[in-house]
Amino acid sequence: MAALEIRFSALGVAALTAEQADAAHQDLVAAINHHRERYYILSDPEISDADYDALEARLLAIEARFPSLGEADSPSKTVGAAAADGFAKVRHAVPMLSLGNAFTAQDVTDFLTGVRNFLLEYRNDPAAPIELVAELKIDGLSCSLRYENGRLVQAATRGDGQEGEDVTANVLTIADVPKILAGSAPAIIEIRGEVYMSDADFLSLNAQQHATGAKLFANPRNAAAGSLRQLDPAITKTRPLRFFAYAWGEASEPLGTTQAECRDRLRSWGFQLNEPSRVVTDTDQIMGFYDEIQDRRPNLGFTIDGLVYKVNRLDLQQRLGFIARAPRWAIAHKFPPEQSRTRIKGITIQVGRTGTLTPVAELEPINVGGVMVSRATLHNEDYIAAKEIRVGDLVVVQRAGDVIPQVVSVVPDQRPDGSVPFVMPETCPVCGSHAVREDGEAARRCTGGLICRAQMVERLKHFVARDAFDIEGLGGETIEKFHEEGLITSPASIFRLTLDAIMFSPDKILRRRGWGRQSASNLIAGIDARRSVGLDRFILALGIRQTGQQTARLLARHYGTFDRFRAEMEAAADNHGESWANLLAIDGIGDDTAQDIVDFFAEPHNGEVLDDLLNEVTVQDFVPPARTGDSALADKTIVFTGTLPTLSRGEAKARAEARGAKVTGSVSAKTDYVVMGTDAGSKADKARTLGVTVLTEEEFLALCGG
Repeated sequence: MAALEIRFSALGVAALTAEQADAAHQDLVAAINHHRERYYILSDPEISDADYDALEARLLAIEARFPSLGEADSPSKTVGAAAADGFAKVRHAVPMLSLGNAFTAQDVTDFLTGVRNFLLEYRNDPAAPIELVAELKIDGLSCSLRYENGRLVQAATRGDGQEGEDVTANVLTIADVPKILAGSAPAIIEIRGEVYMSDADFLSLNAQQHATGAKLFANPRNAAAGSLRQLDPAITKTRPLRFFAYAWGEASEPLGTTQAECRDRLRSWGFQLNEPSRVVTDTDQIMGFYDEIQDRRPNLGFTIDGLVYKVNRLDLQQRLGFIARAPRWAIAHKFPPEQSRTRIKGITIQVGRTGTLTPVAELEPINVGGVMVSRATLHNEDYIAAKEIRVGDLVVVQRAGDVIPQVVSVVPDQRPDGSVPFVMPETCPVCGSHAVREDGEAARRCTGGLICRAQMVERLKHFVARDAFDIEGLGGETIEKFHEEGLITSPASIFRLTLDAIMFSPDKILRRRGWGRQSASNLIAGIDARRSVGLDRFILALGIRQTGQQTARLLARHYGTFDRFRAEMEAAADNHGESWANLLAIDGIGDDTAQDIVDFFAEPHNGEVLDDLLNEVTVQDFVPPARTGDSALADKTIVFTGTLPTLSRGEAKARAEARGAKVTGSVSAKTDYVVMGTDAGSKADKARTLGVTVLTEEEFLALCGG
């Protein structure tokens, strides 16, 4: 492998055609991954560090000129060896959720208003203060530490929030992590926090990397993540990793009554905390602390990207609960993104899986917040027109939420002579079909549907993505090549792929770098391993507009089985009646999203694709997270009507769903309980007519357990 041929290596990157660049990129990916394995896992490198760096430099140069080659699994997007496949999976006893984001003072005010409106006693008394704990938001890698009888027994990354990677051996090398908790602790406790690297340690590590000719890390977070996810704990041990604790998951007994009290207890067990923190009660105090920390940010000694505000009282946290993957009782307040200036070399059009044409600015590469940016979204034609963006303009670029690059504004006095306004194409650049913009929508969409190669390929990429079917070995580049050669033409065709089809494909795919009989066999095994899939993953994989991971989980939880979900969506096609009302009753699904879901199932072609797919795969029924203790409301269907005395409608629904109930919007013979408040109206009458049990709020709370 040391003498591996890199095709077209004698040509400069600027001279490569798209086809030559594709071939060279495949060779480079295979070579770099091989040498990373030799270096990081086997500790037996075959080439010098300088030669390895040259491979990476050429890869980056090719991806800068041909951005479509830079898939998420490209070596340019990863650090060290691909550790994910080498770690055992850990199912979190309590999901590790993400946070909603606030970017302005108004966003924070809206968050506080939402909390107050959810808790009826605070809505009725606007002067009553709600205490929040403001904490630093560390830019690191989330990790959960499980202690049994005071001893560390397991450590796991967050992963997708439901399932992470077992990194116990690596975490044991981190000095900040107590191996035995000091003092008394619950018999079982999961401590959540962030693995990070201090600024000084990061600079020192990069100095060592530079001195030895090894690759430099882009920023402290990447260094921490790459170091924690090494297959060899001995490598992790050489990296200066640290850990801040700030939350907990499963606990066999309460830790305290407030967030602040629990933080003190974490400290007493020997954990370092993300300090400074402060208890605040209103927007003025919040913004005062926010401004203070923003000023102190450069001197903290570690990287933060904002603050997190959490309702202090744990009983209120429990009442507020969660929506989708984020708690109602906490929010992340991000700092303004860093900005840089660069020029737009061109504007290209991307076609997404739903047919949306998205303009993309091709930029002169620029460092924005520690990341090299060469492309930035321009969203849609209205965005371009409003900001008067033209090719050749000097523009201000930032990473929205410190992640997605976007063009913020134009520097008008630096506009070159002869520039002209950009005109959005009226035909799809991929298939030539009409691209239309419907009334009331900002997006222009290709009308080609599945005859449009871009849409089909993007849908297939979405289908096999990590949060959907997660088929090992079937990445974006492979999907493109297999589709081009006619091996994969639909989701179901993936599961009809055979070893012979790959081995004797028309384009002789085995000649492509990295493919052989063993890799083809591994791919077939990876496909077979995904013939049974969870309901939430299956719904997500279908690629329904406005149905991401959070919405897919809401639907899976509500309907339980795919057969029921499909039947209910088909029954809701008339946009009225019980099925439509029940869909809208799901907290987090609005009219537009509901319409897109119903429209998907109303399209006959989608039904044919589904039937074909269901002949190849099994969809598992949704299994809700385990509840502690028995619930009298588990699997019961509940309707709320009228105004309740002490609970807002949102809190009442959240309490019912947290105990395993299904909340719907209309009364039928399938309804178990109708919870009635004042001014109940016709639903109460219908419940009595059907013989459905009617509860007062007090009786409902008794079933909830108090």
